[in-house]
Parts: sequence; structure tokens; C-alpha cells
Amino acid sequence: MARSFFGINIDKPQIIFIPDLMQTQRSKLFFSLFYPALFVALLWLILFYEQVSGNSLSEFGIYPRTIHGLIGIVTSPLLHANRDHLLSNTFPLLILGSIMFYFYRPIAFQVFFWVYLMTGVWVWAAARDAYHIGASGILYGFISFLFFSGIFRKDARLMALSLFVVFLYGGTIWGILPLDPGISFESHLLGALAGLITAYNFKAEGPQAKVYDFGDEEENAKIDVSGEQETEAPFQQPSIQITYTIVPEKKPDERPNDTTNQ
Repeated sequence: MARSFFGINIDKPQIIFIPDLMQTQRSKLFFSLFYPALFVALLWLILFYEQVSGNSLSEFGIYPRTIHGLIGIVTSPLLHANRDHLLSNTFPLLILGSIMFYFYRPIAFQVFFWVYLMTGVWVWAAARDAYHIGASGILYGFISFLFFSGIFRKDARLMALSLFVVFLYGGTIWGILPLDPGISFESHLLGALAGLITAYNFKAEGPQAKVYDFGDEEENAKIDVSGEQETEAPFQQPSIQITYTIVPEKKPDERPNDTTNQ
């Protein structure tokens, strides 16, 4: 007869799976690196095709306020002028993208999509008459989102992350100024604006500041019939009321007369 202990057959070995927290963290870190690396690999693949084929795809960039420039809203972040241009965007994309997917994984794809789309549309609507290419608008969107998101959420950990991003890329603030005619400062400025708007729009989603309960009781409010609000009185120790019954001494000719004093 098989022996059992609390319904478990102890004569047969049983395998019990316990969640491996380290494995979960490694998986989270892997996917945080995977998606940015995949996007960067696509950018390098496109540049490699241009250099091998000798065909420049710059005409698929954003040319503002033209019909043929509309396609650039989708394609312009995928195109770069040369290796140096792409190399300057590669490591920031990997670092900021990994931070985005690690700390804001539930909304990371949505943030990427909206920053990508808003930056492209605004550049098409408001930028100078020239072909605008490169992923730097997305970078400025990420920097802006990570900075303002920590502030809007009032989370100490995310605010520290905001300061870390400023420490790494605070110097990029000059990129939003029209200092170099060969640089699309419009993409930088409008990308940063898209990141700010996205951070505010998604402030109630994703990671939130922890709320600690210190055991303080909140005062409860009650509404009377007249509609006026009054605060419930604090709790008081219940009192004990003692009632004495005094019975006068009985006389031979009188009936007892009970008296109650309260």
C-alpha cells in the first residue's frame, strides 16, 4: 500500500517547481536589452545596404509639408547619413532603450510608438525645408520621458533614475538649439516635447510610487439629513453608570417605597 502524507504519495518522488527569482530577473534584463538591440541592428542593416548597393535612401526622409515627405514619418528614424552619424546614436539607443524596457516595461512599446509618431508628424509640419533623417528625435524623446516621468510619478527610485539620465545626457540640451545648420534641431526639440507629453499622459500607468501604511486611522466623515458634513468624534473609553436603589427602613405600619437615584 502506498503511503501518503497530507495527500502526497511519499513512495514516489515528486518534483516541485519553485519560482527562481534570479531567473526572472535575468529574463527581464534579457528582454530589456533584446528589443533595443534589435532596433539598432535594423538601423545598421539598412546603412550596410546603402553602402554596399551605393543607393542612398535619404530621399525617404521627412521633407516637411510635401506629399512625398509623408513617408518619412515612418522611415526617417531608420536612415542615417553615414557610419559616424549612426554610431553617435547607437549607444544612447541601447542604453536608454534598455532603461525604458527595464523600468517601464508595461508601457515601453506605447511610449516608443507615440514618441516615434508625434516626432515625425511635428517635424513634417513645422521643420525647415530639407530632408530630415536619423533616430536622434527618438533619443531626445526617451531622455525627456525618463526625466519627467520620474518627477510626475514622485517615486524616489524613478527620480534617481531621472538624475542619472541627466548626468549621462544633460549635455544634449544644446541639441535643441539651432546652432548647427547641418543638424535637425527641430527633431531634437520636438522629440523632447513628445517625451514630455508622453510622460504626463502615462503617469498613471506603469511603475508607481509605493504607499506606506503607518497605522494612522483616518477620520471618518458622516453626512446628516441637512446635508452638512460633520466630523465623527474621536473614540472615547466607554463609561460605566451605576444605579443605586435605596430602600427605606420598613416600619410596621408602612409598605416599602422604592426610590431610584441616577
